[in-house]
Amino acid sequence: MAFSVVMPALEMAQETGKLIAWRKQEGDRVTKGEPLLEIETDKAVMEIEAPADGVLAGVSAQAGTDIPVGQTIAWIVAPGEKPPATSDSVPTARAKTDKHVAPVALSVPEPSVVASARISPKARRLAKELGVDIASVRGSGSDGEIFASDVQAAAAPVESSAPPKQSGSIKVPSAIGRLMAERTTLSWTTVPHFFVTREIEASALNECRAKLVPEIERTHKIHVSHTDLLVALTSRVLLKHPHLNSTWTTEGIHLHDHVNMAVAIAVNDGVVTAVIPNAHTAGLAEIAQQRRDVAERARAGKLRPTDIADATFTISNLGMYQVDEFTAIIVQPQAAILAVGSIVDRVVAVDGKPTVRPMMTLTLSCDHRAADGARAAAFLNDLAQAVYEPSKWLA
Repeated sequence: MAFSVVMPALEMAQETGKLIAWRKQEGDRVTKGEPLLEIETDKAVMEIEAPADGVLAGVSAQAGTDIPVGQTIAWIVAPGEKPPATSDSVPTARAKTDKHVAPVALSVPEPSVVASARISPKARRLAKELGVDIASVRGSGSDGEIFASDVQAAAAPVESSAPPKQSGSIKVPSAIGRLMAERTTLSWTTVPHFFVTREIEASALNECRAKLVPEIERTHKIHVSHTDLLVALTSRVLLKHPHLNSTWTTEGIHLHDHVNMAVAIAVNDGVVTAVIPNAHTAGLAEIAQQRRDVAERARAGKLRPTDIADATFTISNLGMYQVDEFTAIIVQPQAAILAVGSIVDRVVAVDGKPTVRPMMTLTLSCDHRAADGARAAAFLNDLAQAVYEPSKWLA
């Protein structure tokens, strides 16, 4: 029995995927679950696994090709079997992806501009940005669907009225850079942000790291950072504050009963958020190991679908860059993100006397539809207590 291998859809508004490389050649035996090919979406380069056992045959796409989502690019057949010549009725086995895969930030669906024409969400957003009348755009899809490329082509004549080019150079952003620009703009313009800031003494956090970490690093051979400690503490505190660990939907506020903690990771030309699933039950060693693994894959452009799926909250730590404090843009569809500044010695009042203490500033960005100022303040109060008594929360 032949199984078709199609270009998978890993993102909500994805129209095409770029085939980077085949990990197997035509005629090779393949085993279900082993790496079969690498593709690039707007988010990252990902390994896609073989959906079935058999022989790779009928490869119709070459490396470097942009392929529409859902198009068959190869077949997995039994030894001696020939791949189908047409799109006969055969089982479709998409290359393995996580069934809950979601983008870093969900697109906000809008009513169709033209009822008689199908248009992708990305194309609709682009049409609004460029001022293109959808009714005048002819879709290139097989069923007349309008893609972003169609909108760009329709907008091309308008460029003649653009002002003269300025001196200097133009850097074309990478796929990740373009996606980051799109989604931060969408989040900032559609989500009602508000911010709550809290300065916290980090003496106990430093002491905890000094006491617990050496043994963990010795036994597990893994470096444990302040970020790992904050992931562990924040995820546990979030269980008491479900509105900060939620998703705004048209039906209401979806309160999650688990914490999949995303950590912002700087990569070439952008930032990705990789996920540590069920961080609220994970130990420090497990958190540190998972964070290191996803960071390495992110920087190598080898993220897996599960590495970016189903985050419920995000931490962005710029303390290692000597940043005192900053505010972060919410990663949709999450309801909040925590921005962490560096730990620095500051003069503070203790019992009415000036004293030097290691301090850090936390800034919580919230979606006002899912949480209000009082809930945000209560969360930061509990997180501060956890930082003051980390051993109690990590026991």
